[in-house]
Amino acid sequence: MRESGILMHITSLPGPYGIGTMGAQAFKFVDFLKEAGQSSWQILPLTPTGYGDSPYQSCSTFAGNHYLIDLDLLIEEGLLEKEDVEGIEWFWKETKADFGKLYNNRLAVLRKAYARFTGSEAFAAFCRENSSWLDDFAMFMALKAQNGGKPWYEWEDDLKYRDVDKMDEMRQELADELRFYSFVQFKFMQQWKALRTYAHKNNIRIIGDVPIYVPLDSADVWSNPQLFQLDEDLNPTGVAGCPPDAFSEDGQLWGNPLYRWEDMEKDGFAWWLKRLAAAGELYDVVRMDHFRGFEAYWRVPYGDTTAKGGKWIKGPGMKFINAVKQGLPKLDLIAEDLGFLTQEVLDMRDKSGFPGMKILEFAFDSREPSDYLPHTYTKNSVCYTGTHDNMTMRQWFENASEDAVAYATEYMRLTKREGLVWGTIRTAFASVSDMCIIQMPDLLNLGGEARMNFPGTLSDCNWTWRAADGIITNALAKRIKELTVLYDRLGNQKEKTKKSVSE
Repeated sequence: MRESGILMHITSLPGPYGIGTMGAQAFKFVDFLKEAGQSSWQILPLTPTGYGDSPYQSCSTFAGNHYLIDLDLLIEEGLLEKEDVEGIEWFWKETKADFGKLYNNRLAVLRKAYARFTGSEAFAAFCRENSSWLDDFAMFMALKAQNGGKPWYEWEDDLKYRDVDKMDEMRQELADELRFYSFVQFKFMQQWKALRTYAHKNNIRIIGDVPIYVPLDSADVWSNPQLFQLDEDLNPTGVAGCPPDAFSEDGQLWGNPLYRWEDMEKDGFAWWLKRLAAAGELYDVVRMDHFRGFEAYWRVPYGDTTAKGGKWIKGPGMKFINAVKQGLPKLDLIAEDLGFLTQEVLDMRDKSGFPGMKILEFAFDSREPSDYLPHTYTKNSVCYTGTHDNMTMRQWFENASEDAVAYATEYMRLTKREGLVWGTIRTAFASVSDMCIIQMPDLLNLGGEARMNFPGTLSDCNWTWRAADGIITNALAKRIKELTVLYDRLGNQKEKTKKSVSE
């Protein structure tokens, strides 16, 4: 079934409190998606942002980002008063999230909501049902606050190594703090489930991301050090990255600890199955980040300052893929098969049956044959103009070489009347790929100011773009719907229409 969707992270939605949330604007965006004939809403990880404000460097692979909790909904519940949120400087610019201000103010406001929270059976049930990760996460957050924000590997040894007696002592001493962090996760999940239910009522699926790695300073590594390549002092022996390429002569040094894949295999990759099952509770489709890393990963010696000295190490390959398919047979997955792809990676993707990704922005940098040119696509793929890691399409046209722009113009039959960006969007819709996903900045024809991320860099521009209030219009929905109908991409929305008629 042919379908289409829009890539727009929740943080990029408009709103009064410095960042997009799961409140009224998110519900309004679902209405927009339906009006535009879209079947899917793709977002970035919902986990707490970490180093560099990246959702791909989170302190927990299971927890939700408390910045996304809508404060107006808490006011409606009676957990906050209007004056609790007024007079706070949430941002310096409407179209930029200011993570520093959010870091300083958001939890303080949520503590006011917690002070008015008397508890409920639903909260107690949530804590019981999620105790396998929630207990460790809440303790991690409470201890981190108690230790002035220091990473866990700089805590005193009995906390760093999780001494049993010391942990029991801290559970009693920090009981209220543990309950607070559990409350925050409870409210996050309540609001997310309400939004996802509304999306489903409108026949919109949620596509979400699961990063391949977790950072060293995370509840996951602290509570499961045996799963990672750490020495007896709990220092990494090797870290993740990717090799030098045309975009980076030093490669990219991500610094994440690497997995002990052979040990994980012994229990059938139980931690990973638990992680993906949790993602399946949040999303309808999961995009598996850095898919090639499951075939082989770039291992950089710990302490190196660039990724140049790394080498490829074989990953779990099809053993892992088969364990996922057998353990979670109903989970829909997309393989993020970008980057340096060997034949072994391509074979693993094809054997998995997961659709891969096709990026139009990658197709025209030379006139050499390219797997990203639409005439090479297969149906079992997802076509993008670009992703959150790429330039916006307008930015690409403004910065690409004259030859590349000329080639793209010739290949896609672009005209000034239609517009270069909209002609590229049309090409994505017309492709044979079963699904196409368009970034919201491309649909809005925005330039470099709306780029979401520049991989391998730290910048106050990364992850901060927000749509100005009122920029996402009914006229835009109508234009998208026309393309969606023209290229038979109504997908689930078409099925919904047929059902409504028959009823």
